Amino acid sequence: MRKFKVPNTYVIIAAIIVVCAVLTWFVPGGQYVKADDGTLTYEQVDAVPQTWQVLSAVYHGFIKQAGIIVFILVVGGAFWLLNATGAVEAGIRRFIVRIGNRDILVLVALTVLFSLAGAVFGMSEETIPFVGIVVPLVVSMGYDAFMGMLVVYVASNVGFSSAFLNPFTVGIAQGMADLPLFSGMGYRIFCWAFLTILMAVFVCLYARRTKKETSPSTPSVIPGDPSVILSEAKESAPLTRRQTWILIVLLLTVIALIVGVTAWGWYMPEITGLFLGMGIVCGIIAGFSANKIADELIAGARDILSAALVVGFASGIIVILQDGKVVDSVLHSMQEGLHGSSEAASLSAMYGIQALINFVIPSATAKAAITIPIMAPFADMVGVSRQAMVLAFQFGDGFTNMVTPTSGVLIAALAMARIPYAKWVNWVWKGVAVLLALGLLLLLATVLFPISEF
Repeated sequence: MRKFKVPNTYVIIAAIIVVCAVLTWFVPGGQYVKADDGTLTYEQVDAVPQTWQVLSAVYHGFIKQAGIIVFILVVGGAFWLLNATGAVEAGIRRFIVRIGNRDILVLVALTVLFSLAGAVFGMSEETIPFVGIVVPLVVSMGYDAFMGMLVVYVASNVGFSSAFLNPFTVGIAQGMADLPLFSGMGYRIFCWAFLTILMAVFVCLYARRTKKETSPSTPSVIPGDPSVILSEAKESAPLTRRQTWILIVLLLTVIALIVGVTAWGWYMPEITGLFLGMGIVCGIIAGFSANKIADELIAGARDILSAALVVGFASGIIVILQDGKVVDSVLHSMQEGLHGSSEAASLSAMYGIQALINFVIPSATAKAAITIPIMAPFADMVGVSRQAMVLAFQFGDGFTNMVTPTSGVLIAALAMARIPYAKWVNWVWKGVAVLLALGLLLLLATVLFPISEF
C-alpha cells in the first residue's frame, strides 16, 4: 500500500483554482452593491462560467499582487545578506556565553530572544541550526532535548504567532487587507509580551521538573557531543568591530521601521527600500565586494522565490471567483451561515478556519494569499474589524505550526534534536491546546473591549 504524500503547495493551489472554476458553473452569480449611505446590499446577477481562464488567472494574479511579490523578494534577499555576514549568529553565541552557567537565566533569556526574533523578523527556518546548538547546551546542563526545542523552536513560534513587525505575516496580511502596514502594533506587542512571559514561566517550571527527573538512566537525545559544542561556543572569538556595527545597523533599522510606519505612514515602497538599504549597508560593513553583495541578494531572493510565487498563484483563485461573479455569492453564503451570530462567534469561526487550513497549507504566505482576500470583506459584513481578522490569521497559522506534519521546518528541527515526531506531538499537544485557547481569549478581547486600531 502506497504511503499517502501531502501534495505540493502549488498542486493544492492549482486544484483549488480548478475547483473554483467548476463552481462558477453551478454557484449562482451575485454581487454586493454599495448605496450612497455606505450600506451594502446583495443582489443576484448572472454568473460567468470560467474555462480556459484558469490559465490566464495566474497572470492576472501576479499583476494583482505585484507589490507584495516584490516586497517578499527584496526583503528575503536583504535578510539573506544580513545572515551571510554571520553577525546575528555570532551575537547569539556571545550572548549565550556572556550569561554563563546560570541555568534558569540562560533558559529564560533564550526564550525571550528567540520569541523576539519570531515577532520581529519571522524567524522560522533559521531556528533549525540553533536547535543543533542549543539542544546539546541544555542537555549538558542536565535537562532533556525537549527543553532545547522549547526555548528555540516553540519560543520562536510563539513570537511568530503574536508578531508585531514580522514582514512575512503581519506585513503581507495587512497589505492584502488594505490596512496600514504594522498598524495595531500596541495590542500585538501586548499579546507577544503576555504569551512570552507565560512561556518563560513554563520554561522555569519545566526546568525544575526536568532537572529533578533527570538521572543517569534517562536516555539522552543529543545530536553531537555537548562538551565539544560548549567548548566551541566558549572559545569562539568575541564580536568583531564589523559584526558589532552590523548589529547596530540592524537595531537602527528596527527603530526606523517603527518610527516610519507609526509617525510617517510608511507603506511597502518605503519599507522595501529600508530593508534593502539595511542589507547593502551590512554587506559593505562586512567587507563584501559589490559582486558579493549582489550575489547574496540574488541568493536570498532565490531562496524565498517559492513564497513569492505562491502569492501570485494563490491570487489566481480570487481572480477566478471575481471574474466568475461568484465571490460575493460565497461571502453572502458565509454571512447567511453566521446570520444572527455575534461578532465573537464570527471571529472564532475565522480563527478555527485558519487553524485547520494550516494543516494543509503550512506556508503563512500562501495561506494569507488564499484566505485574506476572502476573509477581509467577510469581516466587514459580520462587523469584525480587519485588524482582528489579521490577528486571527496570525494565531491560527502560528500555534498549529508546532504539530502540523506538513511543516518542513518542524520536521527538520525534530531531526536536529533527534526527537521522533510521534513523541514530540505526544509531548507538545497540551501546550498547543493551551496556546490556541489563549489565542481565542486574546481575539475575543478585541470584540469585548475598546482597543485602539481594533
